[in-house]
Amino acid sequence: MSAHTWQKSSFSGEAANCIHIAAADDGSIKLVESDSPDIIVTTTPEKLKAFILGIKAGEFDHFAKEPGVPDS
Repeated sequence: MSAHTWQKSSFSGEAANCIHIAAADDGSIKLVESDSPDIIVTTTPEKLKAFILGIKAGEFDHFAKEPGVPDS
């Protein structure tokens, strides 16, 4: 990973495959997966905030469900 100060969620524990996040000097936010460190996604704080609010609201829960498992 680059010279950014990367942070990973405490929910990841000791897991090897997790997402890291960093604030860049230009004000952008960088995201990288630990198993693909050469692919860095860049976004803005505003877009990241909207995404996190969507996650908290459950808008993306269907992506985390296993195929073929019915809703409870």
